[in-house]
Amino acid sequence: MIRLDGVSKRYPGQAKAAVSELSLDVRDGEIVVLLGPSGCGKTTTLRLINRLIEPTSGRIFLDGEDVTRVDPDQLRRRIGYVIQQVGLFPHMTIADNIGLIPRTLGWDKKRIRTRVDELLELVGLDPAAYRRRYPKELSGGQQQRVGVARALAADPPAMLMDEPFGAIDPITRERLQDAFLDLQAQIRKTIVLVTHDLTEAVKLGDRIAILGEEARVRQYDTPSAILAEPADEFVASFIGSGAAIRRLRLETVGALPLGPVEVVRDPADPVPGRAVLVDGDGRALRWLESSERATVVVRADQSVYEAVDAMLRARDEEAVVVDEDGRPVGTLSWSALIREAPLAGEAR
Repeated sequence: MIRLDGVSKRYPGQAKAAVSELSLDVRDGEIVVLLGPSGCGKTTTLRLINRLIEPTSGRIFLDGEDVTRVDPDQLRRRIGYVIQQVGLFPHMTIADNIGLIPRTLGWDKKRIRTRVDELLELVGLDPAAYRRRYPKELSGGQQQRVGVARALAADPPAMLMDEPFGAIDPITRERLQDAFLDLQAQIRKTIVLVTHDLTEAVKLGDRIAILGEEARVRQYDTPSAILAEPADEFVASFIGSGAAIRRLRLETVGALPLGPVEVVRDPADPVPGRAVLVDGDGRALRWLESSERATVVVRADQSVYEAVDAMLRARDEEAVVVDEDGRPVGTLSWSALIREAPLAGEAR
């Protein structure tokens, strides 16, 4: 969907290029994260793609078309753009902000209103409650959602996101990241996202491009491969310690070998060993022998990282693993987790 072919950007009077002969392919429907130290050219690369900055040399393709030769305004209408500061116009309502690009494209009012309401619902904001509000009446997280909706307004094939969650508190940021991944599962846009946060890159990216000086690609691969096998000392030092812990975010509990689980419906039933008490619908309630202590229950589709966090907080060496309906499918023990969880330097 997006291809950069030997793209460079040199500013007059500067000894080094901001971007030097960058070649990168972004597949249709994937999220590619640009990651690297400050000043390495991440944001410059993003602005080159939609020609907010003109390249000194090289070619940029969007869906097979060389866009270095098309009108830049027309190009930007085909690429959604989300920035850290959101950039909503304060004097315009939320509906007017979202409908800005469709209006410039000549859509009629009814079509714009329908699209605005559709997008507000898509990002989790009630159209009736938010359509007529102004940006100052929204929280930072809500404004960021509107920014995403605005970028999607004309249904562009690709989106560029420049640290979209960077200016938000950690709790809201994590919720927005989760909502963003849910949204991407529905819309499957091609997205290039800039961040300086390795944890965010690992969570959001289908692939990560780690950039060095002058936006030179030091490694371009899946998060799991980068954490397991850094390409060189630069990548290894940039990742730093904690690669094994970060890899736990990429593995689901259900991918690990689970222990057997004994299920009972009546707390009076005698059973050998540890058993899980379930309700009438078969959903896990608690360990049979534990009526007071919290029972760790994790879904099979949750990350191993989340399971570790839950077990540590409960100070329990074993968790009940359930399916999406809450029915037990096995157990995860601390010893099995240590033995089976992926580590840096190991391939699975």
